[in-house]
Amino acid sequence: MNETPFSVAGRWPGGWDEDGLREWAEGLRRGLGSRPVSLGLVFVAPEYFDRAEALLELLRVHAQVPLLAGCSSPGLVAGGREHEDGRGIALALYSLPGATVRAHVVDTEAAGQTPDWPADSLTGCLALLEPFHTDVEGWLESWQARFPGVPVYGGLAAGPSVEARAQVYLDGRVLPQGGVVLGFSGVRLLGLVAQGCTPVGDEWTITRVEGNVIHRIGNRPAITVLEETFEQLHDALKRRSRGNFFAGLVVDEYQDEHHRGDFLVRNLVGADPETGALAVAAVPRAGQTLQFQLRDAASADEEVRALLGRLRDRIGRAHIYGSCLCLCNGRGSALFGEPDHDAALVQQILGPHAVAGFFGNGEFGPVGSRSFLHGYTAALVVFAGPPRSETDEL
Repeated sequence: MNETPFSVAGRWPGGWDEDGLREWAEGLRRGLGSRPVSLGLVFVAPEYFDRAEALLELLRVHAQVPLLAGCSSPGLVAGGREHEDGRGIALALYSLPGATVRAHVVDTEAAGQTPDWPADSLTGCLALLEPFHTDVEGWLESWQARFPGVPVYGGLAAGPSVEARAQVYLDGRVLPQGGVVLGFSGVRLLGLVAQGCTPVGDEWTITRVEGNVIHRIGNRPAITVLEETFEQLHDALKRRSRGNFFAGLVVDEYQDEHHRGDFLVRNLVGADPETGALAVAAVPRAGQTLQFQLRDAASADEEVRALLGRLRDRIGRAHIYGSCLCLCNGRGSALFGEPDHDAALVQQILGPHAVAGFFGNGEFGPVGSRSFLHGYTAALVVFAGPPRSETDEL
């Protein structure tokens, strides 16, 4: 069990055991002492699909959770551990002083519907969606049109690897499609999106583009610029970069300098040697800044450490009430060769606190003032108190 004065998180490692689960949930609740529970987040292995409703009711009653949300996944995060064995339950209970948390169900029949929430007071949203029957990109576009500038964190639920099936949870409801969005007011949501990349080569301006096809970069054939970027790398980076090059597109052109976290990273999906064009998994625009990116374990490690350091500085002396970590199912031991990499770094750099999360089929997080659906990423959202000065009482 991992706990702070404001939150507690733990993992149940086994299958259905009503008495054992009841005692486990009650034990987690005791970890908060007299503080009230504002929110519970639960992430559940697919082995619980058939007992999901009973599980939710048990947790709500015995952990005393007024608002419970979550989703399914074979990979769970609790504290500083990443459990990729396809078993168990991760649960976190958060006490968020002064916060209001609202819940909205995303209906696949009316995915563009948005709630009548006071947009000027929203500090951020946490979205958990089912990916197989839900127009996720369409929902995100509609949501941001209704709540511009409000960051969206979270991710897409996952299920058994052999089935296109997943579940999302809200209180006692099991949603086989659509999803749930939590809107927060009265508490700061601070986070990061680690896309697993490091910028390489120079920054360039896209000078001719049609749809998702970049014809010219800096008034030169796009492939030529890519090839020259590769040739300028030292030998070690060349070995690391084979098959691991991506396009990084700057979202906010008004920044004087661009660093990790300022680029929307997208796949290079095709090339035409005859025309010199590159196709990307995005719709770039003429005049947009591009820098090629290298993605591998070393780059991912460097990036998440740097972004966590910047996030720590933003949080400052404020209380961390807890956090939620959504990881791509391509990270974890598959990328780093060992378990717990991202979750352990969150604890190491931000300090010990309660965190729960899951490995999913895609992650939400902001780049600049807009939020995007990403892949290969670690999306972390921290629930933080107001800034505190050196003279504030601890």
